Amino acid sequence: MSCSSSSASEEEDEDMDSYRKGGYHAVRIGDSFASGRFIAQRKLGWGQFSTVWLAYDTQTSKYVALKIQKSAPEFVQAALHEIEILSAIVENDPKNEKCVVQLVDHFKHRGPNGQHSCMVLEFLGDSILHLIRYNRYKGLNLIKVREICRCILTGLDYLHRELGIIHTDLKPENILLLSTINPSKDPIRSRPTPILERSEASLKGEVAVNAIEKKLKQRAKRAVAKIAAERRGAIGAVAKPDRCLDGIDFRCKIVDLGNACWANKPIAEEIQTRQYRAPEVILQSGYSFPVDMWSFACTAFELATGEMMFAPKPGQGFSEDEDHLALMMELLGKIPRKIAIGGLRSKDYFDRHGDLKRIRRLKYSSISRLLVDKFKFQETDAREFAEFLNPIFDFAPDKRPTAQQCLRHPWLHQAAAKTVA
Repeated sequence: MSCSSSSASEEEDEDMDSYRKGGYHAVRIGDSFASGRFIAQRKLGWGQFSTVWLAYDTQTSKYVALKIQKSAPEFVQAALHEIEILSAIVENDPKNEKCVVQLVDHFKHRGPNGQHSCMVLEFLGDSILHLIRYNRYKGLNLIKVREICRCILTGLDYLHRELGIIHTDLKPENILLLSTINPSKDPIRSRPTPILERSEASLKGEVAVNAIEKKLKQRAKRAVAKIAAERRGAIGAVAKPDRCLDGIDFRCKIVDLGNACWANKPIAEEIQTRQYRAPEVILQSGYSFPVDMWSFACTAFELATGEMMFAPKPGQGFSEDEDHLALMMELLGKIPRKIAIGGLRSKDYFDRHGDLKRIRRLKYSSISRLLVDKFKFQETDAREFAEFLNPIFDFAPDKRPTAQQCLRHPWLHQAAAKTVA
């Protein structure tokens, strides 16, 4: 959520009860920050820690993303940590070419709910998740997948090799395009007249009423969508034509460094969003840069297929973690015994032979077979893409290639070679 352009109206709104002491800061369109330098234009989104607003920078005449943290002490501490990480990123990338979001400014803002830490970040476009949804979960052309992968790996190489930072939560939501899919939502391309002062319409009472009305409309919209989806399921979904992706800039940047840490100062045992979590995190056997590489490979697969690589669910007699490990083994092969039994939580899932305790029957396959059989890839494309992914999915973290090594892989440079040919 650090700088996404996705409209907040497309997502469920934040909890209005969180607008209290220690919580969110209530922002009205036209509100000014940092002694009048930044003027709020519209809401971009929200997260558990903050709300994010499109703002106009009167000093540079540019649009930026303004992230306003909740005011409770634990959120202030989290903001200080993120500012420290973002400051190192911008300091070592003066030309802004390393594919990681840049911090423009940071300051404190006092409001009725307390003092809020604020971060100003460069304005970016829609998330890769938004792109996957926009493309109706059909998977992108491999030429586009390569372009996005090159950007992500450039960002990871910079974070890992040059700065010693582990992202710890790499996923499609945390990778943003440089501009929006819909040009009208991009203030840089649509060039709206900036709002420079608060209008009478944004009085507190009206804002509260609008928020309630908006919430009710969203619930009604979701209910209608659910009924429509059930109907489509009953009569068989009608195939929709492919979306036109012409004109979309596929260059992107890694964002949301709120959970990032220095490699020599790990922050927590449980990191990463479930579907992109590496095996060493599940087993609690220690982690470093290779966890980001695992998440990257899961993201690359999702870009190419439109589906998550691993979507574990708890079942009768086994946990979500155990199902996750079973799904990994079915697609990538058996986890070597030394790794299977080497973590603090290994005994929860594996016996002393390195076999899962509660899920005994596994249906083994491979990435290339899955790509051909389920996603109808051409054999050559499936084999070449799998050859790129398989080393990154090594269960031994120290055997996974680095981002720098992946950037040299022949698969990433095929599109250019084929075009020349």
